[in-house]
Amino acid sequence: MKRMLIAAFGVVVLAMSILSPAYAQDKGKVYYLVPTLLDEFQTGSVSALEMFLEQVGYEMQTLNADNKTDVQQSQMNDVIALKPAAIILAAVDFNALKPSIEAAMAAGIPVVEFDRQITSTPSAFTSVAGTVEIGYVAAGVVQDLLSSKYGEVKGKVLQVLGDPGDPYTLDIQKGFEEKMAAYPDVTIISVPAMQWEASNAGTIVSDQLLANPDIDLIFNHAAHLSVAAAASLESAGKQPGDIFMLSSNGAPVGLDLIRRGWMQAEVEQPLYAQAAAVAMFMDKIVNKEEIEPGTYDVIGLESTVTMEDWGPNIKIPGAVITMDNIDNPAFWGNMQPPTDSISSVE
Repeated sequence: MKRMLIAAFGVVVLAMSILSPAYAQDKGKVYYLVPTLLDEFQTGSVSALEMFLEQVGYEMQTLNADNKTDVQQSQMNDVIALKPAAIILAAVDFNALKPSIEAAMAAGIPVVEFDRQITSTPSAFTSVAGTVEIGYVAAGVVQDLLSSKYGEVKGKVLQVLGDPGDPYTLDIQKGFEEKMAAYPDVTIISVPAMQWEASNAGTIVSDQLLANPDIDLIFNHAAHLSVAAAASLESAGKQPGDIFMLSSNGAPVGLDLIRRGWMQAEVEQPLYAQAAAVAMFMDKIVNKEEIEPGTYDVIGLESTVTMEDWGPNIKIPGAVITMDNIDNPAFWGNMQPPTDSISSVE
């Protein structure tokens, strides 16, 4: 599946580079430090960033840390020595990478935080999904599902987080639990799947089914975790729909689980728009020009740039995917990248 996703993006990039001289890579090299290539969001982010950056004139090279903090720290040191036009960082550990970010910024190399927001030190730009808002939306879905079962919002929810060193999962948890706090008859059991490993999620679900056989709903913080969760449910003799399930990134495997009945919803993480936003602002980032706060259209999504203590931050909304709208090509999980080119923000 990962290879298919990369291939799909590759065809689009090749076609675009042939059709238009605007895709010439003449503004310099950008390095993308990806935390892992174990899930489809991460593999998709590589191809999406490469495609959109090429449209605005930048070459991109990717370094994979294999979910190892020390490897990513070493990669940062190596890339700083190469003096690229910019560094895009999706941190393995948002605390541990703080000194590396500060070293790059001090060397005059702008650092862009992608997907994993780091608030402890300034960066040149941050492009993230509205993660707390994803938690809010997920809470609304859970409320509807529990109401459909009991006629009111009550029951037991297993929340399978990602790695606790990733602010993405922590923000989703914050938003989800904040909205669910109004429903005291809902018990939430929260367990992290360390390193975002799917096998860890499968073990969590198996163990919790034994300890809490009355679980009504499982909320996984990524679709690849839901694949392992569904396998554990099936091994326990459950049928699709016996226990409600949703997750929060909109990957192809998540959409497949909805179509097969194992999941009722995905709250999409807007991969294409997050990558497009980085490319739209890259000229300003590289040239160290001011980025104005306000509302921007990012491939059709109304997104907001704010000035935070850690620098300019763009937040991009997601959407709920169900069987009613699952075939919409705008969802990145359908692997139909946008064909319209983007341009730099003036």
